[in-house]
Amino acid sequence: MGEPGTKEILSLDELEATAGLRTGRKHILSILVENRPGVLTRIAGLFARRGFNISTLAVGPTDDPSVSRVTLTLDGAKHPIDQVTKQLHKLVNVLKIRDLEPNETLARELALFKVNADGAVRAEVMQICEIFRAKIVDVTKRSVVVEVTGTYEKVEAFERLVRPFGLIEMARTGEIAISRGRSET
Repeated sequence: MGEPGTKEILSLDELEATAGLRTGRKHILSILVENRPGVLTRIAGLFARRGFNISTLAVGPTDDPSVSRVTLTLDGAKHPIDQVTKQLHKLVNVLKIRDLEPNETLARELALFKVNADGAVRAEVMQICEIFRAKIVDVTKRSVVVEVTGTYEKVEAFERLVRPFGLIEMARTGEIAISRGRSET
């Protein structure tokens, strides 16, 4: 074991074992940008050039039609997040950036699930929907389309429960987030 702050040498096996895992704090970045063509491309390119994998990305208007909010979620342990935020500040169309603290943030995701639900199975799927406060938005003889809104964890749990029935199709928005209280961004 080396001195505190010294880097330990890792074997190739150890590196490969951790390559696909989430390794640290999930960062939720809320970025206010001018609503102009090409801004999103520049932001995504900046993350890609620095080796970040964006987990989710959502963009939408704010109360001001000339400003959009970009909400990015990513795993920030592999690379220091502060360096990329400094680079983001340099982009002309970026107005404000916040790395939202998870315990001070409300984050939600919307998902649509098309699930096999014929015969007796339909009642079970409907019961799961009731437990999750999900909404059935379309019904056919063999399937239902369910709308689920909630935290990332809630959407993941719902998916795990309906997958055994036969998940035909799924679409998820990615997280949107806003800070609690009076602070802005």
